[in-house]
Amino acid sequence: MNSADGTPAPAILSANRISKSFGEIPVLFSIDFDIKPGEVHAIIGENGAGKSTLIKILSGIEQPTSGTITYDGQTVTLPPDGKAEGMGIVLIHQELNLAEHLTASESIFLGREIKRFGFLDIGEMRKRAAALMDTLHVRVDPDDRISTLSVADKQMVEIAKAISRDARVLIMDEPTAVLSVGETQTLFEQIRRLTARGVAVIFISHKLDEIMELADRVTVLRDGQLIATVGTEALTPDSIAQMMVGRELSNLYPPKHEPDVDAPVVLGVRNLSAKGVRDISFDLKRGEILGFAGLIGSGRTAVAEAIVGLSHRTGGDIALDGKPVNFTQVAQSVDAGLAYMTKDRKGKGLLLNMGLRPNLTLLTLDKHIKAGFLDGSSEDRALERAVRRFDIRARDASVAVGRLSGGNQQKLMLGKTMESEPDIIIMDEPTRGIDVGTKQQIYHIIAALAAEGKSIILISSEMQEVIGLSHRVVVMREGRLTGVLEGAEITEAEIMRYAAGIKSGNDERISA
Repeated sequence: MNSADGTPAPAILSANRISKSFGEIPVLFSIDFDIKPGEVHAIIGENGAGKSTLIKILSGIEQPTSGTITYDGQTVTLPPDGKAEGMGIVLIHQELNLAEHLTASESIFLGREIKRFGFLDIGEMRKRAAALMDTLHVRVDPDDRISTLSVADKQMVEIAKAISRDARVLIMDEPTAVLSVGETQTLFEQIRRLTARGVAVIFISHKLDEIMELADRVTVLRDGQLIATVGTEALTPDSIAQMMVGRELSNLYPPKHEPDVDAPVVLGVRNLSAKGVRDISFDLKRGEILGFAGLIGSGRTAVAEAIVGLSHRTGGDIALDGKPVNFTQVAQSVDAGLAYMTKDRKGKGLLLNMGLRPNLTLLTLDKHIKAGFLDGSSEDRALERAVRRFDIRARDASVAVGRLSGGNQQKLMLGKTMESEPDIIIMDEPTRGIDVGTKQQIYHIIAALAAEGKSIILISSEMQEVIGLSHRVVVMREGRLTGVLEGAEITEAEIMRYAAGIKSGNDERISA
């Protein structure tokens, strides 16, 4: 960015030859980075590349092992525990940091409550919170409890909270991971308003199309090292991906193994109704990848949770291999050969404070019981198999899972899901928040499972992911099934027509 006289603007925040080690393990190697007022500077790289560590150093959460931080031209030591916010450096974490029992307005002003005559001015906080929500075009009432909000609305409250702090440097870690296309564009509009006022935005995302649309410059990290800092005008999504992984990614999606047209139906759903969905009908065949597409809040996850017994089914019928089933808890569906991989790996999928082995075998402990006791050797063998099969990378098996990269957490959760040897797998957002290289690995694993005869329901908010992997695609809108697409119909434009309600109604093709 340039200053008023046309000369290059000085950086507001710089990292100069920053290195970081945890104990004897180095994770960053002499990184240079800077951001200027009014700029969007993206930091990208595979999981484990060092992005999270770098932004923690830039926000004071971590201190560098060596190197210096410069802010407003002065070498500084950023204060820990979020106190750098007082200097105008605000970090929006990838994992939401909201108190579930508070209201939206209370969450936004937590720790900075507005007072009048020594008492909380609740009315003024509500008024300001409402103005922030209006600016962001978010339909959240200031009095709404955080616990009642969707994940997308919680993310927007988090963003409103950060904006309310008059940030000069705003660091956003995967802010669009749970947002719909429309919500993402609303966020981008707000970011552009902020940069027009001189706010510097550091933006982390695995979605390369977002990077190309929003960022002025891109810094690529790989294995803790700086690969390049380049203006986006000189880049393409393919060139960014290649810099991230150090190899070509022309085969991001594996060739589709078409299932047998005469394959039997392994899962039949008729007129399923539950909280948030109604009258859902579809079939899943052996060896098929059935994609579920739709905007955020369309009801895709609600369908999955009703099938496996995570939520109460109020109507309809479900059959496995032609036999009626009625699961009231997940353990029953697992025993029947149907496994569900949640989209919330940190909240519902993994025990972050525990090691790899207890996470892997959590749902299948009965397989590892010997003479009435848990057989650690059997669990170790299971972990060795999973590590080889899914390429799970950790320095040792005892490391807390919360310290693994997002990609390795996701591969561990996939291993945990497959440990029960299911015939049917429902995968909800299987590549959310992971890098393009790990996505490629998981795509090939999914295709290989289908080729083995496993049947897969793939729920994803990434349109290209659904298109690249699915044999057929179910499209949902506002809790209803609006279309089932196959073959040449599976295009982004056609999916969006059904997702947006422009087209609907080909229920006669529930089964292929």
